Parts: sequence; structure tokens; C-alpha cells
Amino acid sequence: MINRSMVRTRVVQTLFAYYKDNDKTVVSARKELLKSFADTYDLYFLLLDFANELTAYAQKQLEEQIARARATHADWTPNRRFVQNRLAQQLFDNRALRARVAEQRLSWDSGMPAVSDIYRRLTESEQYRNYMEADTCSYEDDKRIWRYIYQNLLPGNEALTEALDEMELVLDKANWVTDADIVLSYVVKTIKRFTIESTPETPLLEMFDHEDEVVFATTLLEKALEGHAQYEQLIDSHLKGWEADRIAYMDRIILEVALAEIIEFPDIAITVSLNEYIELAKEYSGDKNYMFINGILTEIMRDLKIFKAETIK
Repeated sequence: MINRSMVRTRVVQTLFAYYKDNDKTVVSARKELLKSFADTYDLYFLLLDFANELTAYAQKQLEEQIARARATHADWTPNRRFVQNRLAQQLFDNRALRARVAEQRLSWDSGMPAVSDIYRRLTESEQYRNYMEADTCSYEDDKRIWRYIYQNLLPGNEALTEALDEMELVLDKANWVTDADIVLSYVVKTIKRFTIESTPETPLLEMFDHEDEVVFATTLLEKALEGHAQYEQLIDSHLKGWEADRIAYMDRIILEVALAEIIEFPDIAITVSLNEYIELAKEYSGDKNYMFINGILTEIMRDLKIFKAETIK
């Protein structure tokens, strides 16, 4: 699930916090980095479990409607299609999901306003009406309505953002708000993998796309810390008219991590590293700062390519 792009982002964030807090140690920085990955993985399980929370909320609304109909002696047959959705039941029964939710005490208790808001938006949608009113309902129809929910109703939802922000504090997590959209894409990917034959043992996504990603992450962090003085000097020597103290703090961190990767990981193509950190700069630096970072890295690379070639010889 967690790929190298997210690893690079986490290393930059960890170093940013490390240099801002003089009390941090290399050991504590490494622990924070690993915790950040676990927090993102917990968000994946929390969002998967949203299917259970929304279904439970829908069941409660249905029971209230049934009670009102009985009280008024109305002749009304409840439509249980959504609350009996087969995919939602599979997710509820999934042992890996239930175990992680219980182990990490993940709960939507403080996020019920988001559940209520999204249920309202769902029941007002054309997709929901078509799903509920269709003459037949296949397993693919059950999956389709949940893909719609996760792809269209959760991303950018203000109530969900507020809920995740509050749950971060309650559960001592980090990056849930910023990670929400990318993790939602992983939830959709998981849904696509389910079939009507899926059992409670059906595997979910692993924390890392590849086993060596966690080694890459910790090594990149350590190399960036070890080479801090060298990278600072290298950056300052290529400023060409810029004053060192005028560089945005985040820009300097991005440059240092990029240099650590380029110098210490010769198996990674330089163009791949450059593109990754330029994209990261676009997201975390000020307007057009990525152009400055691109320029500095390009200038440094002209020297580093020579250095690498001489080292190999």
C-alpha cells in the first residue's frame, strides 16, 4: 500500500520535525517515521470499516422508519437492499479488518456527524435511487454502490475532514487528513479485488507495496541525517546569488533528502529521484519554489554525475 512516493514524503516530514525540535534524537526520529507508516495503515482500516458504520447507521434509520409505520398502521414494506449489501457484509466479516480495528481501537464514535452527512448525501443521490429501485441486484451492483460512495462522497467531504481531524487527536494519529484521499483510492482498489466468493480470510492490502520499502525508508532517513553538513555545504555552494538564510526551511529539507537519495542509492535512476522530489516540492513548497529546487538540483547533478563516475572507477 505505502509506496516510495509516500516514503519520500514521510522522510521529509520527519526531518522537518527533527530539525525544528532540538530535543529529538536519531532514534526518536526513526520511531516517528515508522509510526507515521502505521498511522497511515490504520487510516486504511478505519476507512474500510466505514462501510460497517454507514450500514449500521442505515439500519438504525430503517428501524426508525419501521417503528413509525407501525405506530401509524401504515402499509409499508421496508427496502433492505442497502443494509443487506453483500460487499459490506464481507468487509464486516473480514478477520484481518476486525482484528486491526480491535487491536488499534479504531472507532467512528467521534466521527458520527460525518457518517450522518454522507448517508444523507447518499440517499439523495441518483445512484442510490437507481440501486434501491432496480428490479434485480447483482453482487457487482453491491460493489458499484460502495465504489460510488468511496470515490464520490467521501473525498473532499468537509464533515469527514473534521471527523478525521478530531480522531487524529483522540487516537494519537498523524497525517489522516492529508492522507485521506490517497488512502481512499487504496480502499477502492481493495473493493475491486473482492468477489462473491471472498471469505473472511480474504487478504487486504499489506502495509508496504514491497518488503524492502521500509528498509529504503529508514536508510534514507539515516543517510540524510548523517550527510546533513555535507548537503548543506553542497546546497550553499550552488545558490548563485541567493542568500542561504532566504531559502525556505522546507525547501532545504527537500533538497537534502533528494541529495541523500541520489548519492546513497546509485541503483535509483537520477531522473526518477529528481522527478519525485520536484513533485514533492510542488505540494509542500510555496508557489513556483519547485522551479528553484529543480534548478539547484540540476546544477548539483552536473557535479555529482562526475563524482559518481569517478567513484565507480
